[in-house]
Amino acid sequence: MLWLWILSAVVLLIALTLWTRTGVWLAFEGKDLRLDVRFGLLRMRVLPAKLRRARAERPPKEKKPKSTGKPKEPEGESAKPRLSFTLEDGKDALRTLLPPLGRVLKRLGRGIRVKPLRLSLVLGGQEDPAASAQLYGELQAAVWGGMPFLERLLDIRDPSIHMDVDFGAGETAVKGEVGVTLRVGTLLAAGFGIAIPALGWFLRWRKRCKTRPPKPEKKSKRPESPPPEEPPMENPAA
Repeated sequence: MLWLWILSAVVLLIALTLWTRTGVWLAFEGKDLRLDVRFGLLRMRVLPAKLRRARAERPPKEKKPKSTGKPKEPEGESAKPRLSFTLEDGKDALRTLLPPLGRVLKRLGRGIRVKPLRLSLVLGGQEDPAASAQLYGELQAAVWGGMPFLERLLDIRDPSIHMDVDFGAGETAVKGEVGVTLRVGTLLAAGFGIAIPALGWFLRWRKRCKTRPPKPEKKSKRPESPPPEEPPMENPAA
């Protein structure tokens, strides 16, 4: 009976892990930037503290001397076959990877949740009011023309986007907060959906590279040196 309880606990733990949402949270205001990575209720700060600490503790890189000679390639039967990518390989990759990639993108699109989505953009129009007003109209058309498409593709909850023009300000002010998450199970399913066809194509490509005849080596044509000039013969009569 104990093994049944252990098995149930393991199954429940796996189900909770696959159901947990993971993603990133980004907040910015002017030049200030904050980036967190989230897994369920856990949050880990990535920027800016760790980046500054890593840059401060990074030792200076030593400059390696540049080698002028080319590495020698093995000759004979022990030499490894050259891996070459041709146009036919590219076509085969497209035929193999495009259908599963489309299915993966559709699955990811349905599973991606954008929450929160708060953006505020105030254009500074002091220098050129006409150009700022024109840019404001173009941004309005782009945002409100593209948001319905994004809302059909992704799960965007309670978006808040504010745009305005301040003709008395010289600089543009921007701030916002964006969070993007998806379930671990959806991410793993999408990864396996593209990894298995990609692995099959890679194995076929390696097999084709082994059976291809080696390319003929190009012989370097050295310019022939002119024959040495003979010294002028002395005139015995002189």
